[in-house]
Amino acid sequence: MEEKERLLIVKFSEVDPELKKLWNEHLDYENQLKGLENKVRLSPEEELEKKRLQKLKLSGKDKMFEILKKYTAREN
Repeated sequence: MEEKERLLIVKFSEVDPELKKLWNEHLDYENQLKGLENKVRLSPEEELEKKRLQKLKLSGKDKMFEILKKYTAREN
């Protein structure tokens, strides 16, 4: 995610509870994934968890961008 997008999310999450929730989840998934990526070797369960977290993170990111569209459309 680009810095510009991060700044918009932070800005609008102050007024949009859903966006704030999605952003916090995104950060949590990111931290969990970093923990898994720091391991030299993953167990099969950890591999599944990594894939699950990646899917959740991507899904949340898509939802955040949909929400951002309505705010950025108003500004233009």
